[in-house]
Amino acid sequence: MRNAFAPLLFAVSAASFAQAAAPVAVEGAWTRPTVAGQDSSGAYMTLTAREPLTLLGAQTPAAGIVEIHEMKMVGDVMKMRAAETLPLAPGKPLELKPGGFHFMLMDLKAPFQAGKSIRMTLRFRDAKGVEKTLPVSVPVAASAAAAAKR
Repeated sequence: MRNAFAPLLFAVSAASFAQAAAPVAVEGAWTRPTVAGQDSSGAYMTLTAREPLTLLGAQTPAAGIVEIHEMKMVGDVMKMRAAETLPLAPGKPLELKPGGFHFMLMDLKAPFQAGKSIRMTLRFRDAKGVEKTLPVSVPVAASAAAAAKR
């Protein structure tokens, strides 16, 4: 009987270790709902690293392309450009938000429906050059406040 519980105990221990060893805390994740025919959306969240890291990007089965983008004013015009990577300093939150840095999800596979979530996998590189990933569930909501209520 004891041997029957060994795999379960191992799985629970491994899951607990994985959560404790996550390279980054993710808070306030959300993405906007889309309408039929809309092929892009943004994903937003606050990332706080436990060690020096570089955000390399993300992937999701919900979109064909995911890029880190930045929006900023250039003169009188709001411009958006892709960013290759973003540095994360330990303990210093990096807010990915509308009007600033964010994930741009393009070539959406289906509309994003309010009340649902999409899966994303964030990719990082540590100071030794080792790549790390972190799966996150991103609620689809009209705003960050609406996502927080879920």
